Amino acid sequence: MRRMPRPTLYVREGCHLCEDASVLLDDMLGTDGWDAVEIDTDDDLLVRYAHRIPVLVVDGEERAELIITRPDVEAALAR
Repeated sequence: MRRMPRPTLYVREGCHLCEDASVLLDDMLGTDGWDAVEIDTDDDLLVRYAHRIPVLVVDGEERAELIITRPDVEAALAR
């Protein structure tokens, strides 16, 4: 049986796209089915993701960014 990957969403406080992606992930995976990482708490993450958030990462690979849609999430989880 194949293990379901656990997505991570890199977010930032006050980001409306992050909020939209969070709601989508909650709807698709449940509130316990994914992780959120606040980039403002880590200088390296801030430099890496500041102008690209939200960024969806699955199994260590960046799979989608900015406007994240249901098909984006489905494709990211199917890989």
